[in-house]
Amino acid sequence: MSRSRPANGEPSPLESYPLGVRIVETSKSTYRFEAPEHVGRTFADPETARLYADVYFAVNGFVEAETGDRGVPPEVVQAGKHALAAYLAVQTSVDWVASFYGSEPQRIERFLARVREQATEVRAQAAE
Repeated sequence: MSRSRPANGEPSPLESYPLGVRIVETSKSTYRFEAPEHVGRTFADPETARLYADVYFAVNGFVEAETGDRGVPPEVVQAGKHALAAYLAVQTSVDWVASFYGSEPQRIERFLARVREQATEVRAQAAE
């Protein structure tokens, strides 16, 4: 995939997903998650943006509006501990989440892997 900016000045798409969801590279160190009816969210690295997109698909979408800086969207909470752990890892770090759960980082990494698998399955179904 090309990382140069399109001629019209639009940000370069880093990842494109079904249903109009994408991650765009707005500068060399800023990546924005975009989805219909979702306020764009900006990240400093592409892997965090991808994990956020995986959580978004694994829980069938969510809206962060009015959750505040420290709130968690209800859809994420209702999706269970794996989704919540992944969402919190986006907000903080795997080590922080491991401490929160009273667990080891390796267990949290397994949670994240499960969310990534769910997201892959949902995206495949949406593409069909």
